[in-house]
Amino acid sequence: MHDKTTKLPLISPKKTLSNLSRTFIRNALITTGLSTIFMANIASANVDKTPPIKLYTFECGTIKVSDMDVFSSTGDYAKQEKTLSGSCFLIRHPKGDLLWDTGLSADLVGQKPIVNGVFTLTMAKTLPQQLAEIGLSPQDIEYVSISHSHFDHVGQLPTFKSSTWLAQKQEVTAMFGSQKSRKEFAALTTFKPKQFSGDLDVFNDGSVVILDTPGHTHGHTALQIMLPKTGPVLLSGDLYHQATSRDLKRVPRFNSDEPQTRVSMTRFEKIANKLGAKVIIQHEKSHIDSLPKLPKYLQ
Repeated sequence: MHDKTTKLPLISPKKTLSNLSRTFIRNALITTGLSTIFMANIASANVDKTPPIKLYTFECGTIKVSDMDVFSSTGDYAKQEKTLSGSCFLIRHPKGDLLWDTGLSADLVGQKPIVNGVFTLTMAKTLPQQLAEIGLSPQDIEYVSISHSHFDHVGQLPTFKSSTWLAQKQEVTAMFGSQKSRKEFAALTTFKPKQFSGDLDVFNDGSVVILDTPGHTHGHTALQIMLPKTGPVLLSGDLYHQATSRDLKRVPRFNSDEPQTRVSMTRFEKIANKLGAKVIIQHEKSHIDSLPKLPKYLQ
């Protein structure tokens, strides 16, 4: 046995390390390439899963405020003037259209500015007129929902009687719970709203979700939209009325519940941060002016 000892070939340590290095690099490149392809496929799959949603912005009035004091319970807005946008939005989804908020009353169109306390109200076009610019009519809209029931958000809701009104249950109760409120919303008594509590996934695919954010009113809501190119978008309703109010966490004096509003603000911001969402404050003129004008849309 010892006489027949097999002699192993001598291998240069430098050569061995060189071969090992080349093998390692080759394998690493292959692995990296496969990983890149794998991740690209995942990204592609995620894009493919996002429905081809379009977000249209409508001008639903202008509100000039002579004294912003009512918009902050701390009193730091006293004597400030501000022009607020009245905005409405159309979300076009393969499963149907959702109109979000309906702005000021159509009666304002063609009229001189209407002064109501600290508010001066004007509007250039009705929602039906703007829908016609993209080839639609109120009868084409499957769903309508309002962030809340204040006058600058429900003004043209009666125009959409053929649509299914997706209504937050607590907001409906506040709107029709008393004789006084029923009189105020008499034009809506023929509606048979589809009521919901909490959040509502409108199309059951996570792409359009009405978010429960009470406090401004009892059943106030915001809207989350997952756009295929822009990504996540959050429409604020009246959780905030201007960008400054979001920065400073200011709450209007006329909110139904200030502590509850602050809870909703915290929830909204957590969602915005988690998604990396584009936040659109619906009354902030600079936000609305930055959005595509009809017939263009955000995608």
